[in-house]
Amino acid sequence: MTRRTTFSNWDPMLLISQIVSIQSLHYLTLSILVPPLLSIFAERSLLTYEGGAANVGMLMDWREMAGVPTVRWAHGSERWGTWAWSSGEKVGHGWAEDQWSGRIDPIRGWVIGLCWMLACSADIYYLYTFVRKPRLILDFALTLVFNHLVLTTYYAASLPTSLFFWLVLIAGSILTIVVAEQLCVKREMSEGLTVAPNNGDEEVVEMEMGNLLNSRDR
Repeated sequence: MTRRTTFSNWDPMLLISQIVSIQSLHYLTLSILVPPLLSIFAERSLLTYEGGAANVGMLMDWREMAGVPTVRWAHGSERWGTWAWSSGEKVGHGWAEDQWSGRIDPIRGWVIGLCWMLACSADIYYLYTFVRKPRLILDFALTLVFNHLVLTTYYAASLPTSLFFWLVLIAGSILTIVVAEQLCVKREMSEGLTVAPNNGDEEVVEMEMGNLLNSRDR
């Protein structure tokens, strides 16, 4: 009788490394998509007040996707003029208040939302490659969204209140979970149906057929 040894699948270091890898790849994908698309489609003059298209706030600040103003005005002395600030960083100075009325480019929010959906599409491949198991796809996808909510709340110093922001996150999560799970299930099914060749297969089949014929004769 052969003894069976059970091994635990719990590997904290593996789980942590997978979470960090997928989260990093998600933001890396966003950092590749967001700056060039914003430079092409968004209004450049208004991007200046937000630190430019390559500002980290375009990825981490939920208000950028929601179209909520993030710039605040700080009046200085007559010598130094007026400064514009974004997420605690001074992005420019010397602007008169009549040069900017607080208007936000609506195209910017749509571009960032589209980039988020494209990044979620890339997450399908990341989960399919690194996680592989269908039962873990939901956990990793929701962990990614939860971590982003924590980071964006910390960065913006406020909880996300935009309906558009929540809809984009929910739609991206559903897309990632459904497609990644289906792909992983199909892979497991294809791998499970693969039979390795064995030299004794023909003999086994002949023995089974012989036994079947003998049982019928009886």
